Amino acid sequence: MPETSRRGLLFGTAAVSAGALLTACTSNEPKKQEPAANNEPAADDKPGKRVTIGFAGPQADHGWLNAINENAKSRAEKYSEVTLEITEGSNDTAAQIGQVQTLINKKVDVLVILPADGKALTQVGLQAMKAGIPVVNLDRIFASPQAYRCWIGGDNYGMGLNAGNYIGEQLKDKPNAKVVELAGLDNLELTKQRSQGFADALKNYPNIKRVARQAADFTVESGQAKMAQLLQAQKKFDALWNHDDDQGVGALRAIQQAGRDDFLMVGGAGAKAAMDAIKADNSVLKATVLYPPTMAASAIDLARALGQGKGVSGMSELEIPASITLYSAVVTKDNVDDYLPTGFS
Repeated sequence: MPETSRRGLLFGTAAVSAGALLTACTSNEPKKQEPAANNEPAADDKPGKRVTIGFAGPQADHGWLNAINENAKSRAEKYSEVTLEITEGSNDTAAQIGQVQTLINKKVDVLVILPADGKALTQVGLQAMKAGIPVVNLDRIFASPQAYRCWIGGDNYGMGLNAGNYIGEQLKDKPNAKVVELAGLDNLELTKQRSQGFADALKNYPNIKRVARQAADFTVESGQAKMAQLLQAQKKFDALWNHDDDQGVGALRAIQQAGRDDFLMVGGAGAKAAMDAIKADNSVLKATVLYPPTMAASAIDLARALGQGKGVSGMSELEIPASITLYSAVVTKDNVDDYLPTGFS
């Protein structure tokens, strides 16, 4: 699993490690200020009040989702006073609602929920909050801010924006450059946000035109099939942005089978296989834009701080933030060693 220093919450472009983020209170706190619970405004790595955290996520049927679960488990094990009650996970909203209700009935101290469907699970989030159990809403957001105390998640628009800007910089001196996009599931809002960010970035580069877009299903098989179609239809282009590294495995297979190496490829999410390929520099894949599953480790840190009545160091407030958006860093061969520990299988 990634080291603590790789599990950081990302504010803007600065990566602050989760361990560092939840350490000591700021040195400029007024001495007369009333301290928070346990006489510490900020959580640190020292054992504190015992906290039981309930964790509910969807079925781990994708490399990223499996990494979410593993990050949560590994992070909770770091703290001797934290007990993690983790559900089996389900993509069936009724089943996941039942799992969360079971955790509510167990009277856990804090809930961390990555809903299979944010809108569908909003009511159970509200139920938990009304029962006095604070909720950390992980990534897929509930329909009401009353259903959670804190939201932490990735930046889908930022993924597309940073992918587009990276490609734009690589092709800015090439007249009439052409790019294609291999998107994810089109019925998901996150896919629309990624595509919108990509389109907005390309507006900054008038020499570049997106000539094709194909939606896949976030699977290896769909990536291979849809990429083969793109290659068949587009005999010449300069760059490809693929929304997801899992489907990117299939896309790379199709590219290799077609014998194409006349363009650069940018992936998405931050799979270890993608980072290994970027480091080897022996394929068209030159970069991937992160959607870090380490957010689950950070969610455990936030839940622990909530359960202990503590805040976050580096900030003047005695409470944790209401919302934290992670930054979608671009990983290239120049910085891949820094991010490899966060890569997921």
